[in-house]
Amino acid sequence: MSELVPGANTPLPDGVLTLRVPGPFDVSALITDDGGKVRGDGDFVFYNQPAAPGARLDGDRLTIDPARLRPGAARVTVVVSPADPATPLGRLPSPTVQVTASDGRALARFTPPRPERETVLLLAELYRRGTAWKLRALGQGYADGLAGVARDFGVDVTDDTAPPGPTAGAARGSAPGGRLLPGRGPEPGAGRGPGRVSAPGTGQASAPRAGRVSAPRAGQTSAPGAGRLVTAGGRAVGAAGGGPDPDGFLGPVNSARAAAGSSPVRLDARLTDAARGHAAAMAARGLLGSQSPDGTSVYQRVISAGYPYLTIGEHLVSGPRTPQEFVEYCLSREESRRTLCDPAFDQAGLACVPDARTGDLYWTALWARPFSPAGLERTAHEVIALTNAERASAGLPPLHADATLTTAAQAHSADMVARDFYAHTSPDGGQPWDRAAAAGCTRRSIGENIACGQRSPAEVVLGWMNSPGHRANILKRDFTHIGIGLAGGSRAGTYWTQLFSG
Repeated sequence: MSELVPGANTPLPDGVLTLRVPGPFDVSALITDDGGKVRGDGDFVFYNQPAAPGARLDGDRLTIDPARLRPGAARVTVVVSPADPATPLGRLPSPTVQVTASDGRALARFTPPRPERETVLLLAELYRRGTAWKLRALGQGYADGLAGVARDFGVDVTDDTAPPGPTAGAARGSAPGGRLLPGRGPEPGAGRGPGRVSAPGTGQASAPRAGRVSAPRAGQTSAPGAGRLVTAGGRAVGAAGGGPDPDGFLGPVNSARAAAGSSPVRLDARLTDAARGHAAAMAARGLLGSQSPDGTSVYQRVISAGYPYLTIGEHLVSGPRTPQEFVEYCLSREESRRTLCDPAFDQAGLACVPDARTGDLYWTALWARPFSPAGLERTAHEVIALTNAERASAGLPPLHADATLTTAAQAHSADMVARDFYAHTSPDGGQPWDRAAAAGCTRRSIGENIACGQRSPAEVVLGWMNSPGHRANILKRDFTHIGIGLAGGSRAGTYWTQLFSG
């Protein structure tokens, strides 16, 4: 077996290869041609899209069959990031990639120097030389996350490109994906305190709202924002950093919502302030994204503007020149149309800011429903109803809402938002059974599912059911009671907690 150092390479045998990266990491892969660029979304393999021709991801194992990769593929780059997005790579052990042949023979191993400020690491690459394949050790880090990887590989996370039409320049949009941590379920035998949970369940759940991968639009550059007025056809539609003329925005928006059977939205000044700040940050970089360079997310801007929300959605788009063109773009694809017409939203904010160098407009539209105690209770009940529908389909009795579990679940969701972490274990070491006991629960068996980024009860329950660990908790016969918590405002939007007991 070859022990590699950064930059070293080793030949690989014919046949299927398995690359394993054990530990608290998410593994993904980019399949590229000789020029180092992807061809489309099918070339990105990650937890939400675990298979491509010749490549399959199963937990921490990436299986590659070079002979079955798509035509023109010349390189497969293995990328790792923290499984818990709140934990920087520098606080984790250095990842190790272990490569084995189809007969189980160990071929190579590589452990790079321990990362420091990096948030994503290019760990290794398989590359073709003639008809043979080799493995090269990389260890290249990115401090700006997957956005930095995207720029180098010619990809961006987008809804899709706009269709041909009379707009001035192609439009593109960005939306973050939802994410789930493996669920924690009860461990049989002696418990610790009122209950004990086992190690997290296997597998990463697929996130229903993941973006698509496409080539970036030409001409996008980074430049400071300008302070000029943006006009279209001689009519002012918005100032740099300011909101558009409501007559040019709400008219087509509410017309589309009416056609979909949804009630109209109205503009909210706090949402518009948050949209203005985020659009300005994107224009300053010349780059679409849900986070600013300082790590501030669009959702954190909404909370900072004084708008606590129950549910939220966003469109991050560049290219359209007027509010009408912006709305037409949002209606041009099914996913973005669903967000614009979602009946859950009743308020909105919109801003566009130009990139001073290119003149491209960067748009942020926010769609939301404000927080209310009644809305929180209604949403929690819907999660329970959907959960019990899954149990009924499996022939299991329903779970009963429990006040102590609800208190503990809500406190954990709020804590994840307030302290900007995402884990079953809180920063002070608290575990699900600790939180349940502190809230007054005396039952012995405790389990927990958490998720972030999903925008509705249907989305989050679907994500949990698509994950073996979370599904096991939902369908555990011994569980009898449930509590639901949700809170919005940290980096990934809404943070959800399901707490079970039996």
